[in-house]
Amino acid sequence: METIPIEASSVATNGLSIWHLILSADIIVQIVMLLLAAASFWCWTIIFAKFFTLRRIDRLADRFESIFWSGKPLDGLYERIGSRPDDPLSSVFVAAMTEWRRALTNSKTQLSEKTTTVQERVERVMHLTVNREMDQLERHMGFLATVGSTAPFVGLFGTVWGIMNSFQSIAATKSTNLAVVAPGIAEALFATALGLVAAIPAVIAFNKLSSDLNRYGNRLDSFVQEFGAILARKLDEEK
Repeated sequence: METIPIEASSVATNGLSIWHLILSADIIVQIVMLLLAAASFWCWTIIFAKFFTLRRIDRLADRFESIFWSGKPLDGLYERIGSRPDDPLSSVFVAAMTEWRRALTNSKTQLSEKTTTVQERVERVMHLTVNREMDQLERHMGFLATVGSTAPFVGLFGTVWGIMNSFQSIAATKSTNLAVVAPGIAEALFATALGLVAAIPAVIAFNKLSSDLNRYGNRLDSFVQEFGAILARKLDEEK
């Protein structure tokens, strides 16, 4: 029966555990592992934060729209929300109503001559508010995209470095024994695995969150158009 060398058996039982691979790895490979682990942790933090944020603003938007389209006076809704709206849709409404009131106050005597100007001002404010709110919602999305595209290559760098260490060990000991080759190869494969662990969730989450953000952005744009039409009708009635 073929016997397993003692040093090879020791590597198999002790030297290839995850913690041993990390602690015994070359400093460059350790830095790669640390960067990938930190990137993965931050990606998951962003993913959970965006997921719960989108759920919250969707729920608040549904509640706001149910009140907005209930036929109640807009001034009452504006007073109810106040100067501290809880979601982007309410922020757009508050910004529009604030500019609307300011415009009517400043041009009450010449409203028939300034109808177009007032409507343009209100719509401009709404679009600026939408852009500001969407910029806030899309924060850190670039990090997910960056990790998704670069993490596999960072892991590959750790892989190449680990294989180089294995060949150097072979050259130094002039032996291809498992105890000589295995640690460097294991480090290389572990770095590759960490790269994929960081990249795959980042790519999937980026695509899903981008789709959800685009849908929410379209919802804001639709509200801007609908609310702009309502204010235009009110301006016609004020003539």
